[in-house]
Amino acid sequence: MEACSKLWDDVLSQTKVAIDKGSDSLWVALQVSSYLSSYGVTLPCVELATRFVSYVCWENNVSNSWKFLEKVMALKIVPPFLVLGLLSQRVIHHRHSCPAAFRLYMELLKRYVFSLKENISLPNHQHTMKLLDEVLHLSQIFGSKQNEDGVLLMLFLLTCTWQLVDTAIEDEGLFPITESILKWSVKSQEMELDGDIYGEQMESYGYRMQRHNTILAIELIGQFVENKVTSRILFLVRENMSMHWESFVQRVQLLIENSSALRNAKSGSIDMLKQLISVPEQIKSRPMQLSSFLKSHTARSRSRPLINSAGLCVGISQSALWIPLDMLLEDAIDGSQVNATSAVEIIKSLVKSLQRINDSSWHETFLALWIAALRLVQRERDDTEGPVPCVETRLSLLLSITPLVVADLIGEADSCSQDEHGLGRKDQVSGRHCEALIYSLQKLQDYECLLTPPKPAKSAANQAAAKAMMFVSMTDIETASLDGIRSMEMPINYAGTLHHLIIETCIARNLLDTSAYYWPGYINRHINELPHDFPAQVPGWSVFMKGEPLTPAMIDALVSTPACSYAEIEKVFDIAVGGSNEERITAATILCGASFIHGWNVQEHTAYFITRLLSPPAPVEDSDSHSHLISYAPMINILLVGIAPVDSVQIFSLHGLVPELAASLMTICEVFGSCLPNITWSLPTGEEISAHVVFSNAFALLLKLWRFNHPPLEYGFGDLPPVGSRLTLEYLLMVRNSHLVTLDKQRKNPSRRRFAKVAYSSTSKPIFVDSFPKLKFWYRQHLACIASPLTGLVNETTVHHTVDALLGMVFTKISRGNQSSKSSSSLVNDPRPNLPAWDILEAVPFVAAAALTGCAHGRLSPRELCTGLKDLADYLPATVVTIVSYLSAEVTRGVWKSVFMNGTDWPSPAANLSNVEEKIKKILAATGVDVPSLAAAGESSPAVLPLPLAAFVSLTITYKLDKASQRFLDLAGPALESLAAGCPWPCMPIVASLWTQKAKQWRDYLIFSASRTVFLHNPDTIVQLLRSCFNVTLGLNNSIRSNGGIGALLGHGIGSHFNGGISPVAPGVLYLRVYRFITDIMFLRDAVVSLLIQAVSDIATKTAPGNLQKPQNGLKNGNLSLAEALTKVRLAASLGASIISLTGGLRLLQSLLKETLPSWFMSNHQSTGNTAGMLPTLTGYALACLVVQCGAFVWGIDDSSTSAASKRRPKIIKCHLDFISSALNGKISLGCNDSIWHAYYSGVLSLMLKLAPSWIFEMNREIVISLSQGLRKCKEEELALALLRVGGITTLGPAVQLIVETTGL
Repeated sequence: MEACSKLWDDVLSQTKVAIDKGSDSLWVALQVSSYLSSYGVTLPCVELATRFVSYVCWENNVSNSWKFLEKVMALKIVPPFLVLGLLSQRVIHHRHSCPAAFRLYMELLKRYVFSLKENISLPNHQHTMKLLDEVLHLSQIFGSKQNEDGVLLMLFLLTCTWQLVDTAIEDEGLFPITESILKWSVKSQEMELDGDIYGEQMESYGYRMQRHNTILAIELIGQFVENKVTSRILFLVRENMSMHWESFVQRVQLLIENSSALRNAKSGSIDMLKQLISVPEQIKSRPMQLSSFLKSHTARSRSRPLINSAGLCVGISQSALWIPLDMLLEDAIDGSQVNATSAVEIIKSLVKSLQRINDSSWHETFLALWIAALRLVQRERDDTEGPVPCVETRLSLLLSITPLVVADLIGEADSCSQDEHGLGRKDQVSGRHCEALIYSLQKLQDYECLLTPPKPAKSAANQAAAKAMMFVSMTDIETASLDGIRSMEMPINYAGTLHHLIIETCIARNLLDTSAYYWPGYINRHINELPHDFPAQVPGWSVFMKGEPLTPAMIDALVSTPACSYAEIEKVFDIAVGGSNEERITAATILCGASFIHGWNVQEHTAYFITRLLSPPAPVEDSDSHSHLISYAPMINILLVGIAPVDSVQIFSLHGLVPELAASLMTICEVFGSCLPNITWSLPTGEEISAHVVFSNAFALLLKLWRFNHPPLEYGFGDLPPVGSRLTLEYLLMVRNSHLVTLDKQRKNPSRRRFAKVAYSSTSKPIFVDSFPKLKFWYRQHLACIASPLTGLVNETTVHHTVDALLGMVFTKISRGNQSSKSSSSLVNDPRPNLPAWDILEAVPFVAAAALTGCAHGRLSPRELCTGLKDLADYLPATVVTIVSYLSAEVTRGVWKSVFMNGTDWPSPAANLSNVEEKIKKILAATGVDVPSLAAAGESSPAVLPLPLAAFVSLTITYKLDKASQRFLDLAGPALESLAAGCPWPCMPIVASLWTQKAKQWRDYLIFSASRTVFLHNPDTIVQLLRSCFNVTLGLNNSIRSNGGIGALLGHGIGSHFNGGISPVAPGVLYLRVYRFITDIMFLRDAVVSLLIQAVSDIATKTAPGNLQKPQNGLKNGNLSLAEALTKVRLAASLGASIISLTGGLRLLQSLLKETLPSWFMSNHQSTGNTAGMLPTLTGYALACLVVQCGAFVWGIDDSSTSAASKRRPKIIKCHLDFISSALNGKISLGCNDSIWHAYYSGVLSLMLKLAPSWIFEMNREIVISLSQGLRKCKEEELALALLRVGGITTLGPAVQLIVETTGL
C-alpha cells in the first residue's frame, strides 16, 4: 500500500515539474503513461484521477494544468467520467470566482460525456462507476438499490444535466417552485486565489464570461437532448423515476418560461428543452416489427369511418373490429346462466382493451359502445316466449348498464389523471371525456335504423321526447306536469326514439345537462300549450314525494310508473323498513314494479334496496327465539314473487348483485325451511301463504343462480376456477365475501364501492355455507345424488317414516312391504304430513326412486307416476327441484330402459315431429351442418326416450302456463333442455315436439333449443359452426366478396319476426347459445387456431402482390388491398380471441399458450398458397393478435383488474415468454416457416409493449433479459430495448448498456 502511494506521489511530482517548466502537455501525458506501464499499472488509473483533479483545482489552476488534464483524459490514463464527477464537485461551487474554470469544465463535459460506448468498454469501468457513485452519492441521492454500471451511468448523466439546469437557474436569479431534492449544492462560493487567473482582474470581463457560461450551460443541456444516446437514457429516467423527473421537469419549465439566457442561446435550444419535458408517443411504445408492407396499415385503416350508415354494421370496416363487444353483450343476456360479476365491470374491461387495441379515440369508443348496445336491442325487438330473457333485459343493458359503464370510464380517467403529488389534470381529462361523450351521443342521431324503440319502450320514448319538447317550449314546467307526462300514453306524433331515452338516462346520471334538449334535430316540434286532455294533477312520484298518502290510486301509479330519482326509491325503502306490515307489502310491491324493470335511471338502486329488504335488520329489542324474518314473511314473499321472472333474475346478474341475492336467499331458505307448514300469514288481498310457500319461492329463486342439475366435475378444472358462470353456492359466497374487502385500490373502483356498500348493508362479516346447516345438508345430499346411485335409506329412521308418508300421500298403489311399524302406518294414513320443508326434501329422492322403480316394474302406470310427482310438487313446490335433480342424474347413469312415446302409455310427438325437423333445418341453414333425420322416430316406429326423461317431460307438461307455475317452469325448463340435450339424438327434438303441442307460444324457444343439440353429439359440427362464423364475418362464404361484418355474424337473433316465420339463425348467435352445453371444450383451442390460419390463407389468396401499394378503391376481380387484407386479418384474430375468451376463459387461454401454440410452432408446417411472401407474415401476425387479444379479453389490458384470472396472468405469460426466449436463443428447434416465427414473436412482444406494458413489467428480471438477448441475436435491438425499458428498475442497467452499444449518433 505504501509502495503504491509512493508511486502516485512520484507521478504527481514529476508531472508538476514538467508543467512548471512549460513542457508540452501531450509529451507529459505520454511520459506518465509510459512510467505507469513500466510498473504494470492498468490504465485508466482511478487512483490518479483524484490527485490530478486536486492538483488542478486549486493548487495549480493554470492553462497548462488544464491542458494536461485534458490529455490524460484523452489518452485514457484516468477515467474521464470519474474526472468529470470530481470536477463537478469542485468547479461548479466556484464558477463565479473562476468562470474560466467553469467554462473549461463544460468543454470537457461536452467532449467526453457523450463518448459513452468508448468509456464503458474501458478496463476497470465497474470500479470507476463505483467510485463515481461514492463521489457524487448517486445511489443515496436517488434512492437507488440497483448499483449496476448501467444504472449508475444513467444517474450520472441525469446529475450532469440537473447540475447545469440548477446553475442556470441560480445564475439568472430564478427561484424554483420547490427546493431541490438533490443533496449537492450549485450555489456559488467565492474564494481567494493567488496569482493571475487568466487576466480576470477586470470585473466587467468576469461578468460577461459568467453570462456567456450560462448560455453555454443551457446549450449543453440541449446537446444532452439532441444526442440520441443520452436522450434515450434520460427518457429511461422519465419512465422509471417519476418523482425525481417531476422535480427536474419543473426546473426545466422554469428556465423555458423565464430564462433570458435561453433566448440568447443558439437557435433550437428552446426546442430541445421543450422536447426534454414533453411526452412523445414514440418514446412510450415501439411499433410492431413486421415487414415493410404492414407498416402503412394504421394510417390507411384509420381513415375509414367507424360505422356505416346501415347501423347494423354490414360489411368489413373499422367498426367490425369492435365485434368482441357485440358478442359479449349478446352473451350477457343469455338466460341459461347468471354471472357473479357485474356486467359493468366485464364490459368496462373489454371496452378499455378494445380502445387500446383499435387505437380509438374516446368519442369513437363511446360511439362504438352505444351502437353495440343499440344493435343488441334491435336484434330481438320482439319477445320470444319461453324461459329466456326478453327485450326488457336488452333494454336494461342499453339504458342502465351502458350509462354506468360510461360513468365509470369517465370516473376512472379522472382519478388516473392525478399523480401521487396531486399535480394531475382532472378538469382537463374530465372535460375531454365529457366532450367525447357529447359528440358520440350527437352522432347517434345519424343511425335512425337503430333508434326505433321496441314495443315495451315506445311509451317511455314518447314521454322522453315530450318532456324535451315541453322543456324547450315552456321553461316553467311544474313537477306535477312531469307526473302527467309519465302517467299518460303519449301519442305517436311525439316521435320518441331510443336516442331520447339514452339522453334522458345520461341527464339523470349527471353525464349530461339539459342543454342536450337544444341539440339540432333532437326535438321535431314545439309545444306552446299543454294538450287539452293533459291531466292537471295525477297521482305519481312527485306528489308522493310531497307527502301524499299511499292511497290505492297512488299505489297503482307508483307500481306502474318507474321512479326517476334515487330519493324516490329511497323513500319507498324507508317505508318498507319502518312501516306497518301492510305498508311493507305495499312498498315491496312498488319496488318490484315498473321502477325495477323500466326504471333504468335507478335500476341498480332498486335492485340494491330489494336485496336489503330480503335481509331486513333484526329489531334492537328482539327477544323472540325464532328468527326476526318470520315477521317479515308477507313482504319477503312479495319480493320473491316479484323478482322471480327470468328478466328480473338477469337484471340482478347484470348489476352484479347475484352473490348478495344468493346470501339473502340462503338465509330465508334456512329459516322458513325449518318451519312447519301450519305457520301461515294473510295478505291484504285475502290470499293466505304458508312457510312452505315462502320457502319454495326462495328455494326456486336460489337454484336459478347456479347449475344445480349438472355434475360437480363441470364446476372446475384442475387448479383453475369455475369456467364462465358455472357457479356453486360456495363460489357465490366467496365472491360476496370478497366485496367486504375495502383496500384502497378497490375503493377507487366505482363498481367495487357499490358492491361493498351492498355487502356491508346486511352484515360486515363473511358468510359461508356452514352458516346454513340445513341447506348444507341438502346441498351435500344433492351432490351425492348426482355423483352416485341413491343409497342410505335406513329402516325405522325419521327419513324412512317421511318417505312412507309421502308415498302414501301421492302413490297409494305402491306397496312399501313390511310396514308393520305403527308409527310408519300412522304416517302413511296422514294424507298431508305436517313436516318442515327440509325434512321433506331429504326424503324426496327416495320417493322419486321408488316411483320410478314402480313404473319400470309395472306397479305404477305412466299417468299415475306423473300425477303423483305433480301432487308432491303441489304439496311443496320446492320438491320439483329435487325431483329434477334426481331424474337428471338417473338419465346420465343409463341404467333405465327406454319407453315408447306411443300416445297410449306416454304422450306421442308424432303429430309435430316432422314440422320440428323442418324448422331445425331452416334454423341451421346458414351453417352448412346436416341435420340427422327424425323420420325413424315418428313414422315407422314410435319415438323413444329414457324412462327418467320421459317422466320428467311428462311431469312438466302437467303444469299450466300461468303466473303461479311460471317461476317453477323457468327453473325446470332449462334443466329439461340440458338433460335432453345430453341424451342421444333425437331426444331433444322429441321433447320439443311434445312441448310445442302443449305450449304453442313457446315454439320458437323450443325448436331453437332442439336445433342446438345437433352440435352437441358431434364435435365436427361445432368446428363447422365455427368455420361458418369465420366465413360470414370475413365475407369469405359463397360470393367472391360478400359483405361480412357484425351483421353477418350475429344477424337478427332467434325470433320469428323476420320473413314471416322462423328463419336461418346467424352462426354467431347459434354458437353463443351452444357453447355452454359443450362438456369438453379443449378441442376448441386447436380448432380456432386452425380456422384462423385457414382464414388468413384465404385472405392472402385474395390479396395479389400488385395490390400491396394500391389504394382500397379501384381494385377489380374481388382482389383486396393491403389495408383491407390487414383489417380482415385483425378481424379474424379478434373473432378467434372472442370465441376462446367467452367459451373457456382462463382455462382455454392457458392451454393455448402452454400447449397448442408451442406445439404448433415446433411442428413441421408446409406453407401453401404463398403470395409473394405474404402468407407467412400474415399468419404470424394473426397468431400474435390472437394471443394478445385473448389475454386482453380474459385478464384485462392493465393492472387495475382484481379478477381471479388476472392474478394468474404473470405465471401464464412467463411460461409462454420462456418458450419464445428459448426459441430465440436457440435452445429449442422450430419447425415452422421463419417468416411466420419472426412475425409472431415480434408481433406478440410489440403488441404487449404497446397495449399492455404492465404484462412485461410483471415478469422477473431474468426472463426479460433473456428475451432481449435473444432479440439481439435476431438483429431486433430496438425491440429488445423496448422490453428492457418497460421491465422496470430491475432492467434499467441492461437497458442503458443496450442503448450505449446499439444507438447511432
